[in-house]
Amino acid sequence: MDFDESEQTKLLRETIRRFVEKEMPREKARELDRRAAHDPAAFKRLAELGVTGLTVPEEYGGAGVDILSAIVVIEELARRGTSLCGPFIHCAFYGSMNLLENASAEQKREFLPRLARGEILFAYGLSEPDVGGDLAAAAVTGTLSADGSKGVVNGTKRWCTGARIADYIYTLVRSGPKEDRYRNLSLVLVPTSAKGITIVDIDHLGLRYTETTDVIFEGVEVPAANIVGGREAWNKGWKMLVGRGLDVERLEITAVTLGIATAAMEDAWRYAEEREQFGRKIAGHQAVRNMLVEARTKLAACRHMLYHAAWLATAGRDCAVESSMAKLFVADNAVEIVLACQRVMGAYGCAREYDMERYVRDIVCMPIVGGSSNMQKNNIAGRLGLPVR
Repeated sequence: MDFDESEQTKLLRETIRRFVEKEMPREKARELDRRAAHDPAAFKRLAELGVTGLTVPEEYGGAGVDILSAIVVIEELARRGTSLCGPFIHCAFYGSMNLLENASAEQKREFLPRLARGEILFAYGLSEPDVGGDLAAAAVTGTLSADGSKGVVNGTKRWCTGARIADYIYTLVRSGPKEDRYRNLSLVLVPTSAKGITIVDIDHLGLRYTETTDVIFEGVEVPAANIVGGREAWNKGWKMLVGRGLDVERLEITAVTLGIATAAMEDAWRYAEEREQFGRKIAGHQAVRNMLVEARTKLAACRHMLYHAAWLATAGRDCAVESSMAKLFVADNAVEIVLACQRVMGAYGCAREYDMERYVRDIVCMPIVGGSSNMQKNNIAGRLGLPVR
């Protein structure tokens, strides 16, 4: 096995690091976090590097699908907060990866070139007030008109992060009787500019590159051309929802987690080398040394798990188990890593003038978002054939 990164990957990392240092200095990242905002101009310049095309085939104007490289981009952006990696994910993953896997030929021609250029963003409309991980219980309804020319969406989606900055909401609807849970679901691209949409902000702890929201649909009309997969895909949304796109989604949120934990490790390590207490650098105290080394060891294991799964995904191999394992292991261990790093910095790790405070707020969300740790355990057990009874 060769664990060395290719020269192309090293160059990509260095390019993104230089970009972040120029476009997202620490104080700017803190200010955007305070406002729960991102910088559209900086994201446009990021897209001009071509990285939003890393999940789009060349025939649609992309760079060719290279999931591993896209994961590298997310990790490097996330080291400076989520104000750049969040919109990148809404474009390259929520948009491109889902449409590449599930869209009709016409939809791919319409949307993928624009996504490759970073011109549009997608938000997820999956969860609901009474529906968390059990997406097959979706209650938001989608009904087709008598002539099949349009659908009408009614109901409320919750935790719809980015609805205010997105152009489309990738919306799961109940398109038939609720008793047949898996056969009567559809996915619809709802423009955020459509009449009948109300967006309500939810104040939240971390990942503050934009608001997370409730989105209320009241008689929202959507042309049949916006049914993901085309009119013939009506009632076939469940297969799309649990396909390869979901495996890859677990990788992108895991890359954010790794980026945050890496940044926390770097800040705490540097602080320990510079801070003096009791006549010497605190890096000389055994308790501090032990915390840092244990955290760094866990971080190395997290990195290996994520990039092994990303390598499988890029090669087109089944990575369902590996992506769930990476999501589970990295999310849970990253919380321990970042909290240990905060303790190294003591009171300064709690002050808003230091990035550690943001790392903590962001990282505690990670065992929940993108599929909770308990959900990943169930996924892994099911995929490996562990019997329920």
